[in-house]
This record gives sequence, structure tokens and C-alpha cells, in this order.
Amino acid sequence: MMSFAQAAGLVMHRLQELGQVSQSDVCLDRRYLTEEHCQANTLVADWMSDAGMQHWQDAAGNLWGRLAADNPSAPRLIMGSHLDTVPNGGKYDGMLGVLAPVTLAALCRETLKLPFHLDVVGFGDEEGTRFGSTLLGSRALTGNWPEQWAGLTDENGISLAQAMAGFGLDFHQVGKAAIDPQSVLGYIELHIEQGPVLEHNHLPVGVVTGIAGARRLEVTVTGFAGHAGTVPMPMRQDSLAAASEMILLVEQLAHAQDLVATVGRIENRPNGVNVIAGKTVFSIDIRSEDDDHRDQVLEQILQGISDIACRRNVQVEHKQTHSAPAVKCAQAFQDILSTAIVQSGYTPLSLPSGAGHDAMAMAQICPVAMLFTRCEKGISHHPGEAIITEDIEASLRVLFETIKQLATMVDAKE
Repeated sequence: MMSFAQAAGLVMHRLQELGQVSQSDVCLDRRYLTEEHCQANTLVADWMSDAGMQHWQDAAGNLWGRLAADNPSAPRLIMGSHLDTVPNGGKYDGMLGVLAPVTLAALCRETLKLPFHLDVVGFGDEEGTRFGSTLLGSRALTGNWPEQWAGLTDENGISLAQAMAGFGLDFHQVGKAAIDPQSVLGYIELHIEQGPVLEHNHLPVGVVTGIAGARRLEVTVTGFAGHAGTVPMPMRQDSLAAASEMILLVEQLAHAQDLVATVGRIENRPNGVNVIAGKTVFSIDIRSEDDDHRDQVLEQILQGISDIACRRNVQVEHKQTHSAPAVKCAQAFQDILSTAIVQSGYTPLSLPSGAGHDAMAMAQICPVAMLFTRCEKGISHHPGEAIITEDIEASLRVLFETIKQLATMVDAKE
């Protein structure tokens, strides 16, 4: 049997190899339904074969591998993550959650007789980089693909339907990718933390309690542009100064109310060095594991923004651009993962995820769980993203113990 240390080394080697598949020569950039997506699927499918898995591509372009149980009608345990990246991304976000389970399947094949199919999925799109709508791969499994998505276009004007046709797929057949919830024991996603908590606590892995729900808004502040040298300060309607106060309010309320809120984008007009700003647009991204709490704080933010606008004699409007509910990870799976961590010789730690994941879509059809792997300084969506082989080994040990526990539970029920 391959040791866990050897398996971790193999996973790391494959992560480096897969990280070379990019549509850019200067950074890692791999997007949905591109030639590089096809190359990634082909490469990972070869590794699935090496692990003794059957493999196929579904109607949405997701790659699947199966370590089959003896009983063809056995339930399925799904593990996986995504194979696409953000532009100028890292080598581990998503990819760790596909390649580690593939290698894990090889370990299971050598040592365990599973009463369920072990399915590993590499989702084609989680980031939403190409067509602007996230979780396209995992949402296909839920049967939730609105017809209007056919017209989504990329930066070159290519529609989703056209891109699928070029990939050998048919937009109108995506429904065939949907899976029967009754057949699924659950979905477990291994992912780098994308945050600093595990590193701060000197721990290699952690159990995710839930995934924060997010709302995003676009706020437009309209003042009146004027000459920087001739308009007295008390008479100004400076949209940028007003927006600056509003942005600080967002930060202050997030601190006070124990959640996260971010202003990440600002547009300013006329944006001249000697012109008072007349129109400023900024984004708000607010997240919490508790949707009600998030929404209450957002109302406070919007009321505060309105008060600032009134005091500064500017107009303000806002519109929502994104909304996703929080997802709770199944308590039973959290307990199993925590026990597996102890059995593997590590200290368990539970923590929330502030980032979105494919597990959010999968929660619509089955119980979900997530295991986080420590990443250096919490850096992600950046070439500086880094993990160590020893932490991959810890992740493999915990997931192997988790599968053993689940196998025992399923056998007991039968």
C-alpha cells in the first residue's frame, strides 16, 4: 500500500503539473469551456484511470471518476471541488479538492471494501470568471440552469450556448447532468482555507461549520462637479468625499457587528485632479453565516449611507447585484470529520467559511461537509497561494478515516 506521505507527495506533484495548464503564458488562468479546461479534464481523467476509477464527462463539462462498489445500485458518496481558476490565480484553490480524493480513491481501492460508490467530481466552473455567473458546474447537478443563461457572454462576445457547442456539449441537454438526491449519501469538499485561522492556531486542518451567505450591492452617489479652486467648501456637493464617509461607515459597522463587509471597487467621475467629484459608484460585499444578522446590519449600513447623503446634500441610490444564502454544513458530517481528525492524531478546530464554494450548490440536493487545509498566510486567488505536503498528508489521513467511518455506518444499516 502507498503510504500517506507518498500519496501526499504524489498529490503535490500533480498539483504542480495541473497548475501549468493555463491560457496565459505569464500566470495561471484556466476558464470554463476553453481548450485548457479540456486539457485539464483529460489530464485528471488519466490520473483517475491510474487510481482504478471509471471516468466520464457530464452534460455540463464536469469531470467524474468513480471507484465503484460491488453493488451497482449502491448509494454514492461524492467528493470534489473545481478545476477552473481566477485570472492570475493559485495552484491549490479547487484543484486540491479534486486531486487529493483521486489519490485517496487509490488508497481505498487497496485497503477498503466500500458499500457505496466513491465518486470524485472536478467541476468545470465555480469561479464564474468567464461568464459572470458562479457555480455553473455544481448548479448543473441540482437541475438549476435557467434558460436565459444560454445568452450569457464572455469578454469576447461568445455566449454560453456557443461555448458549450464548441466544447462538444449542448446547452439544452444540461438537464442530463442533474443527479438523483436519493442516491447520494452526501458531498464532502476538501479546500484550502483561503484565510489565516488554521495557520494562526498551528493546525493543518479544520472542520467547516458553514458557508457565509453574501449580498452585494452597487451604490451610486451623485453630487455636482465643480472647479476645485472656485467652489467654497461649505457649498460643495462632493460625491467622492461623501462616498468616503460611507465606506468608512461600512467598515465601522462590520467591526461592531461581528461580520465582514468590504468595499472593493470604486469608480469616480470626472476623476480630474482639479475637479470636484460629481458621481461616485462603489460596491458593498457583506457576508455572514447568519442571513438574518447580515440583512439587519445591511439595513443599518443603508440607513447610515442615506443619513450621510442627506447631510452632505448629495443623492444616493443602490441596487443589489448578488445574493446567496448561508449554508450550514451537516452536523453529522462535522462530527465524523472531527472524530477522524482526533483518530488521525490532530487537534480538531471548527471554523466558518467566508468564501463561497461548490458545497453551496450541492447543499440543495444532499448533506454537505467541508474540510479546510491550512494555507500560508491565508493567501488565495493569487500566485502566492501556498500549502505544504505535510498538510496534504494530514488531509488525506482525515478523509481516509472519514470514509472508513461512513463505510461502517452504511454497513451497519444494511
